[in-house]
Amino acid sequence: MKNILKSIFYIFITTILLSSCDDQIIETYMANVPIYITYEELRSSVHSETARNLENPGKIYFYENYLFVNEYLDGIHVIDNSDPSSPQNIAFINIPGNVDISIKDDILYADSYIDLVAIDIADINSIAEVSRLEDLFPYILPPYDENYRVDEIDYEKGVVVDWELKKVTREVEERIYPVYPWYESVDYMLSSYSNGTAGYSSGASSFGVGGSMARFTAKDDVLYTIDSYSLKVIDIASLDNIYVTKTLNIGWNIETLFPSGNHLFIGSQSGMLIYDISNPYNPVYVSDYWHITSCDPVVVEGDYAYVTLRSGNLCGETSDQLDVIDISNLKEPTLVRSYAMTEPYGLGIDNSVLFICDGSAGLKIYDASDVDNITDTDNIIARFPDIQTYDVIPVNGVLMLIGDDGLYQYDYSDLTNIQLLSSITITN
Repeated sequence: MKNILKSIFYIFITTILLSSCDDQIIETYMANVPIYITYEELRSSVHSETARNLENPGKIYFYENYLFVNEYLDGIHVIDNSDPSSPQNIAFINIPGNVDISIKDDILYADSYIDLVAIDIADINSIAEVSRLEDLFPYILPPYDENYRVDEIDYEKGVVVDWELKKVTREVEERIYPVYPWYESVDYMLSSYSNGTAGYSSGASSFGVGGSMARFTAKDDVLYTIDSYSLKVIDIASLDNIYVTKTLNIGWNIETLFPSGNHLFIGSQSGMLIYDISNPYNPVYVSDYWHITSCDPVVVEGDYAYVTLRSGNLCGETSDQLDVIDISNLKEPTLVRSYAMTEPYGLGIDNSVLFICDGSAGLKIYDASDVDNITDTDNIIARFPDIQTYDVIPVNGVLMLIGDDGLYQYDYSDLTNIQLLSSITITN
């Protein structure tokens, strides 16, 4: 009986002591702890280096016989592609936080975490930052180990460039577990003009060609960029003063941007939006086409838009397919037909030859002249199943392709005998 009373007394005293601590709780846990660079470091980091090996390649862009390959969140590989059968990796442009690029008249526009930078590449061996638009983009975070919580982020310290997994001990007022942070997500391998030429000209200006996963594109003296919910219109007429002229809130889960003539075709996880850019400074909504929730790049040729829908954790649904949409009446786009795919990512179109990166099923090339019959049994021209593919750029009979193990190029000038020209593989 005496021992029982003693135990009750100890419990009573412990409860009083804990209550007197204002509910302070000491927690110890494993967490992704942020590693920063300051804003000053970020804004003095753009420079050219000797060539690096491809390790984590992202989007691709073609301009005047050069291929620019994004190294995800690090910068851009510069490939001399004068001879596609023997591409030369010649330089690397260090741009922290880079995912997307667009080029006009030897000026490369690139995101650098929250900023937009303009870089003069007229002499590829002596590049120079010539302008910067600060705080343009949402704060993004690099990938982290989702098995562990994310530690507190101090946005005053700068941008998070990496994580360190370590044990953290903190005093908290109550046991409330932190929510995993929302951040601007950029789909991996997440604009191309559909005439199959090496870019295009507008008066005295020259532009490059991008892939279907692009979020940047330019027309005349305007650069268009998208984030998850908005379209920004940026005046680039004067490098001394690039500025946002308009921001349009166009929805949620916006993913890709594809220009064709005087229109922008914007892919989102829930559909395709069409904007008229006859006046480049004033995009005007035309129409939309909605589909199931899914990752959604778009390319356009003639009267048809081609949309790949991909399922997955970030994409929402379980459908993997190609949708062909009749856009002959831009105000009323209509579905022509859907075709089952395995795991489609990026795609390209050139003179009714349709290139689809079907993920683990490899590269598929179709004759799309009959949009009612794009199947693996009837109108497939070729398939290359041994590479995990993500995005393509078809230009003048040469297909440039980025996959999980590197850069590949194919000669498709003879559709009866498509040949691998070269590859630059990833080196870890």
